[in-house]
Amino acid sequence: MDDGTDLPVLRLDTSLGPIDVALALHRAPRTARHVMELVQRDLLSPATFYRAVRPTDATDPPTRISVLQGGVGWQRCEDLPGVVHEPTSVTGLRHVDGAVSIGRWADRPATSELFICLGDQPSLDARPGEGPFDAGFAVFGQVVGGMDVVRQVHRLACDGPPPPGHGRFDGQFLTDAVPFSTQLIPSSTGHLTGHIA
Repeated sequence: MDDGTDLPVLRLDTSLGPIDVALALHRAPRTARHVMELVQRDLLSPATFYRAVRPTDATDPPTRISVLQGGVGWQRCEDLPGVVHEPTSVTGLRHVDGAVSIGRWADRPATSELFICLGDQPSLDARPGEGPFDAGFAVFGQVVGGMDVVRQVHRLACDGPPPPGHGRFDGQFLTDAVPFSTQLIPSSTGHLTGHIA
């Protein structure tokens, strides 16, 4: 996913165990640096995993993706600084299993809400077209440890209510959100390290 050089690692600490994310600082510098700045400024706190999207025909239109989303929440994120979109057609990154990307609305830039792919999700990559979501989402990292934790959280019950005005996402919000804290992990030499495979 990157050139093999040492990369910053973002740790998401949950009660079920840590999730380590290698940040694609060379391939998606704008988005990766944005997330690092949120952590350094303590703007990604308090945070939770709150949404588990699973394939289903029960929605209109049917849902075909499988991702776990977390952050400060859809309301609070509106008050945080945004980041200019880095499409996968520019970075060369893809929404593969374990890829970490940043959510956005069609008419607003991404701020703080990340999501982790469970399985390959090519429909989230940029594609030709002028539609509001044809630019896809911006992959900025890869889980390098703790995918078992991601899967465990993703399997939790989803009986929680969606935010007001977003009823079409009913059945996607965890009954009990899972809090996580964030930190950038230094290596033994004092450098931020990690590899995206």
